[in-house]
Amino acid sequence: MKTIHTPLAPAAIGPYSHAQVSGALVFTSGQIPLDPATGEVVGSTIAEQTEQVIKNLRAVLEAAESSLSRVVKTTCFLADMGDFAAFNEVYAVHFTGKPARSAVAVKTLPRQVLVEIEAVAETGG
Repeated sequence: MKTIHTPLAPAAIGPYSHAQVSGALVFTSGQIPLDPATGEVVGSTIAEQTEQVIKNLRAVLEAAESSLSRVVKTTCFLADMGDFAAFNEVYAVHFTGKPARSAVAVKTLPRQVLVEIEAVAETGG
């Protein structure tokens, strides 16, 4: 196994890594909409926060020699299912390969953000 850390994604706010590579797969930790430089929440809307989450996820995947186009599965956590349609609009722009996905509403997310996404992707192997 290989542990992935990148300065281009926000530092972990707990005892975990950005991702783990095992064989030809990378398993990312959930990414939330934090600015990697400041650690502050980016955006107040679901669209703004989803953009930042995907930016952070892209950085983690690239550090693991993968990309958004190689994602096979995502798990998406929303603070409010009322944001589902707006979330999907942003998500669809970036995940054009339509990976398998679960999307669930949760009571709260870290730092009171609106969205968190984790992914499983293929790597260069």
